[in-house]
Amino acid sequence: MSKIYSVAVLVGSLRKGAYTRMLANALKKIAPPSIALSIVEIGDLPLYNPDLDDAGAPAAWTRFRNEVKSSNAVLFITPEYNRSVPAALKNALDVGSRPYGASVWPGKPGAIISLTPGSLGAFGANHHLRQSLVFLDVPTLQQPEAYLGNAGSMFDVAGGFADASTEAHMKAYLDAFADWITRTAKA
Repeated sequence: MSKIYSVAVLVGSLRKGAYTRMLANALKKIAPPSIALSIVEIGDLPLYNPDLDDAGAPAAWTRFRNEVKSSNAVLFITPEYNRSVPAALKNALDVGSRPYGASVWPGKPGAIISLTPGSLGAFGANHHLRQSLVFLDVPTLQQPEAYLGNAGSMFDVAGGFADASTEAHMKAYLDAFADWITRTAKA
């Protein structure tokens, strides 16, 4: 029997009805059996402030750190805000990287899907996030890349993919990510 890898999914948008959350839920339905996708909430994380760690980390930080740390890999699904990632996602990176010497990120295989209602596929956010992941030592899937545009028409009323070619693209992406995890995950 093959190992099943747990994947923490970080959804960058906090908006109710966010396309990024819709995508995360649609991906859970088509993921290969070797990976189990689970959304790790970031909306309740207080802004990172080292003083809070010194006084005893907030419960939301501890929950977040434990959930990411116990996962085998991480999938980031992000929209683009001002050619970068949303503040909530950047804050999650910071919370997970501290306190110094106790980061949850090093060596954890990662992948990024960027999504936008526009046509550019949130290219800027995808690449800006990659810069942070290099520093955090998250070996990130390089190919295939996933920049998804026209998110407003991507999903059907049941929350699945409205277009078979998009679903096939996402299945291929998840298969590649599963292979990446198998090759790079720590035991």
